[in-house]
Amino acid sequence: MQPEIASAIFDEMGSAQACPPQYRLIRDWLASVPAGTLELKQREAEFIFRRTGITFAVYSEAGGDTERLIPFDIIPRILAQAEWEFLSRGLMQRVKALNAFIHDTYNAQEFIRAGKIPAELVLHNPCFAVEMMQLQTTANVYAHISGIDIVRVGPEEFYVLEDNCRTPSGVSYMLENREVMMRLFPDIVGRARIKPVSHYPEDLLETLRSVAPRNCEGDPVVALLTPGIFNSAYYEHSFLADEMGIELVEGPDLVVLDMIVYMRTTRGLQRVDVIYRRIDDPYFDPLVFLPDSMLGVPGLMAAYHAGNVTIANAPGAGIADNKAIYTFVPEMIRFFLGEEPVLRNVPTWRCDVQADRAYVLEHLHELVVKDVNGSGGYGMLVGPHASKAEREEFAGKIRAAPQRYIAQPTLALSTCPTFTANGVAPRHVDLRPFVLMGRDIRLVPGGLTRVALQEGSLVVNSSQGGGTKDTWVLEDVMQGEAK
Repeated sequence: MQPEIASAIFDEMGSAQACPPQYRLIRDWLASVPAGTLELKQREAEFIFRRTGITFAVYSEAGGDTERLIPFDIIPRILAQAEWEFLSRGLMQRVKALNAFIHDTYNAQEFIRAGKIPAELVLHNPCFAVEMMQLQTTANVYAHISGIDIVRVGPEEFYVLEDNCRTPSGVSYMLENREVMMRLFPDIVGRARIKPVSHYPEDLLETLRSVAPRNCEGDPVVALLTPGIFNSAYYEHSFLADEMGIELVEGPDLVVLDMIVYMRTTRGLQRVDVIYRRIDDPYFDPLVFLPDSMLGVPGLMAAYHAGNVTIANAPGAGIADNKAIYTFVPEMIRFFLGEEPVLRNVPTWRCDVQADRAYVLEHLHELVVKDVNGSGGYGMLVGPHASKAEREEFAGKIRAAPQRYIAQPTLALSTCPTFTANGVAPRHVDLRPFVLMGRDIRLVPGGLTRVALQEGSLVVNSSQGGGTKDTWVLEDVMQGEAK
């Protein structure tokens, strides 16, 4: 039996009569500002994003690599300080446990040997990297940057929807959204006493430097490795490199000599100690992974094994992204940390389990089915919004390869006021906070709020037509602790 989740839609701003304290300033502002002013501000925001070049690519569209502005909504999503403190505890706990699990997987495998998780689920995972076995990472950290997706379904009901431990993206939009709001609404931003997020690049750089390899000589040199300008997140790569004051490099810019990584500069070769890589595992060392990859650096894994470079996030960290392994995270917290989970998982059925599969096939019309290794909203079925033919086709996929799928209830995601073509209206949202783990763990208050811009839609991914909002954590609004 799966626990019940609230089915009524929770609006975070509430009503005029029952508005939570953190939203009262925005409620009063929306009540006083003319609709025409909001429309002008929305257009101004779009102009700023276009002039700045804040875009992403949508590979699924005809011709591929179609550049698009990230949709942005000018009405912020707001969290009270007590709500954020609760989320922070749960997020830090979860990332510690995920890193402990990844470390254990590539070393003692005690979690598997204790019967806490099926061995085949881990060792046959497409993201499992046998090349990482017995490789000792600095401070036993593998997922240095994690994006944990949070959904809310009630006043005190937060759930983790999924964990992103490979190359989580979106943090540049979190930072740019705040900059745009400060430019458009300096008065209201100043009055709201919002916790800042601008120190994220500094925190990221300090995290990366803290995990410099054991053979590092002097101050660690950090570089960001990108697949290049045609990658969908290239704007973010260049933005973060610029904000951290480090070099943005592509594969041909790096060379490995005597198992030491160097980057080519106008002053000759310069040693690199830490690589923040935004290239997927199969592509970043053709001597170990895909031999025809033109994006990676030959010999990079040899330098890693020799203790001469740190790669963040580590190869193989993606085993923690798997949506079937996600179901075991609460037990990871108990096993590795000796604690009860602060944040709950969404109830999940694993289609490789016969009883779960039978339930899913019988209830496809009311469930969301996801590929265990999927991302970006691709490869999923939203049962209530799918046609009978689409459900039947997906049922065939599940029967043919049940290990590839999990299913979850169709959550009534919370809504926030959003500016639409027809005025201010509620739209569904989620939240991706970014957790940094090096020799210590840190996260900036808030994260990237993603919003489903179409009425009734639950799909918040930008690649699927969703947009983003600025996320405000207020310093001076205190209320009862969320549960």
